[in-house]
Amino acid sequence: MTRDIRVKICGLTAATDVSAAVAAGAAYVGFVFFEKSPRHVTCAQARGLALDVPLGVAKVALTVDADNAALDALTELVPLDFLQLHGNESPARVAEVKARYGLPVIKAIGIAEATDLAQIDVYSGVAAQLLIDAKPPPGATRPGGNALAFDWGLIAGRDWSLPWLLAGGLTPENVAEAVARTGARQLDVSTGVEVAPGIKDAGLIRAFIDNAQG
Repeated sequence: MTRDIRVKICGLTAATDVSAAVAAGAAYVGFVFFEKSPRHVTCAQARGLALDVPLGVAKVALTVDADNAALDALTELVPLDFLQLHGNESPARVAEVKARYGLPVIKAIGIAEATDLAQIDVYSGVAAQLLIDAKPPPGATRPGGNALAFDWGLIAGRDWSLPWLLAGGLTPENVAEAVARTGARQLDVSTGVEVAPGIKDAGLIRAFIDNAQG
């Protein structure tokens, strides 16, 4: 029996990748607006990609500690369904962004040890969804997309009051285990479906979603 797992393919940079994600059954497609990432796209590039996304597939913009000027430019040009905040944004900032742009906010939480889980409760009252990711290693230049997993046992059997996505080091090979161990119903993948940094592979995208669904 297939599982009802919703998958977000993040870091899309080409129309062919968007098409592959949609064809494979992705529930979300993500665009990265962070210049240090090999998956970075401009607002103009993202607009062209987003306009090709069919109704029913959510379009997500990933930003990192973006100010209002950057978010103004982004939201004015790119048709979006979610804003994903992947930096050190405070709960107050999450609430401000949600109110200013009228879009649901996904807040990323970095996990490395049990004490990091407290942040989940801190943001649960202001975010629409949470993205539970591996905390970046010391010296990392990016807050996500580092192909690292955290100890899934830290969240096994836990339940929170709002929807959440599991991220961090997921691949077609380990995604079924990740779902089984964490109980996640939503998944986020970027590096795990690439053949090189920023270069997605249609076969890996389909394998990931197929294996996630069981």
